[in-house]
Amino acid sequence: MSTWIRTFLHSTVNVVAAGLGGGFARAARNIRPRYDKKLSLRMVLAIVCTAGLALTSVTPTYQQFIVSRQNLYDIQQYRLILDTANLLAAERGPANIVMSEEPSLVSSGAKRLLELRNRIDAALAALGARSDAPWGLHHHQVPHELLAGVVEQLALARSKVDRIAAVPRALLKREELQDAIDSMFAVSDRFQPVVAWRANELVRHDTGLAAPVLVGQMLTDLRDYGGRMASQILAAVATGQRLPLENVIDSRQSQGRVLELWQVINNHTALYDGPAFAKHRTEIIERFFGDGLSLIDGLIGEGRSQKHYSVTATELTNRFVPTMRPIEAYRSEFLDAAVEKYVIARRAALITLAMVLLVTCAILAILSGVILSIRTQIFRPLLQVHEEVLRLAEDRPQVHKSLSGQAGEIRNLFGALEVLHSKLQERASITSKLRVEADTDGLTSLLNRRALDRIAEEWARNEAACLVLLDIDHFKRINDTYGHPTGDRVLRETAALLRSLTRSQDVVARFGGEEFAILAPGDDLPGAIALARKLRLAMQHKKFTTLEGEPLRVTASFGVARSGPGADAWSRLVAQADASLYRAKGDGRNRVRVAQPSFDVGQKVAASRS
Repeated sequence: MSTWIRTFLHSTVNVVAAGLGGGFARAARNIRPRYDKKLSLRMVLAIVCTAGLALTSVTPTYQQFIVSRQNLYDIQQYRLILDTANLLAAERGPANIVMSEEPSLVSSGAKRLLELRNRIDAALAALGARSDAPWGLHHHQVPHELLAGVVEQLALARSKVDRIAAVPRALLKREELQDAIDSMFAVSDRFQPVVAWRANELVRHDTGLAAPVLVGQMLTDLRDYGGRMASQILAAVATGQRLPLENVIDSRQSQGRVLELWQVINNHTALYDGPAFAKHRTEIIERFFGDGLSLIDGLIGEGRSQKHYSVTATELTNRFVPTMRPIEAYRSEFLDAAVEKYVIARRAALITLAMVLLVTCAILAILSGVILSIRTQIFRPLLQVHEEVLRLAEDRPQVHKSLSGQAGEIRNLFGALEVLHSKLQERASITSKLRVEADTDGLTSLLNRRALDRIAEEWARNEAACLVLLDIDHFKRINDTYGHPTGDRVLRETAALLRSLTRSQDVVARFGGEEFAILAPGDDLPGAIALARKLRLAMQHKKFTTLEGEPLRVTASFGVARSGPGADAWSRLVAQADASLYRAKGDGRNRVRVAQPSFDVGQKVAASRS
């Protein structure tokens, strides 16, 4: 605004000069249209710029809304995958029943098996079908080769189950039954890459999905391996034969896997907690880990000691499967909560987007009103002043329009600009002081790590440099034994020692904690090594004392490195010097070590003797 006023006043002076030279009429006719045009253009420019700034605020909010929509869609699609995995594991229950009973097409187990197969076929078909995601979202299509392997293995396993189910129980062979059961296991195993692929896709898109994806997968695996424990001993129970050792091992391994999964799941209860989850966990412990595992352990004991079992294969399935229902309920509750969480997140993002849009529109409306107000209340009075100046130049009668207040505001505006100029100078001085304080370590008055990084990165882009890192040995012991005030004193005296022994062109900084850094320009690695040795000896022989005057022996370990110029030269230089420093500490402390690629054999020998 001040620039416009200054320009206006300058133009007014020109008009007066033109009037005195005889060009009054022409100047008076041109100035108002010219300023109206300039003002209109600047109004449009101001509104466009403000709209651009508003867009920078709206865009992230809109993107967050899109992300929340995508996350909700992804977690819903992932649940379909987990539900399919759960159905594949659940098919083993009725399959075990129909293989253990006399052949029948109307038994409850056969009906349940047919129903599950239809549901699984529909679920697999839905996963394989090409799906169009809602507008603005993308869909992670499961690779065809992964699903094809599952479908192929499922068909093979079902053919074996159907073949066993058609054999009278008296002719049933344990090996054939076990082979069919193993084929059903293989179906779940072939589906695991599908789950893993989908999980990786979701986490790659948004790492915030990692926790619900992982826990959901573990709950599905818990139900899968829980069912395997019973299936792995079912063949021996169905045929009344002694339980083979390999089946015992397989069942025990499944139990171990179940216990591991349950322990990890319990470590993530804080993600979704509440009375419903606590109830399901209690039921899992009582029914599955209590009744279910006790049943399996009892049958394993019977199978290893004798051929007679206290339950039939059908009774085993009918008794064990209900113990896993709390796991399924817990899994469903968890996935429901996960979906609900992202429903809430999407709703919140939508509300935020709407609010940002409303605020943006309000700001634009207010800006337009302010600009029109400025035009009416400031520039029109200025034009009136211009007209009054013209009247004075033409010696025409003055039109009194009570301009005294407006003229005073203009004078105050220029006075305010002078005050503003003074304040800006004062602020620049304060900012400079604050910048110095921000770059200085308060305890040692050396440069801090942030200032060193900034200087070194600019430096290392164009020229070689050497870096010496030193770390005070056993500094924690000094703090623990003599207190932090003594530790602070050691740090200050170390900083003073470094300043006194380094060159003016060297940059000395506190690198962090009890660690200091000396950045030397050029590629004079022998000089940097010599400096590190000199500092090591100076530290070793300096008489440090506690606050009470008690002498302290303080030493330091040093790492030295050299690097040529380059975009990432500083990070490489720090990494090499830090590795050398840790090597010095590992070799016994109070010594100098140099980055191996940075010096020749003779220097290696010399450094090893430091």
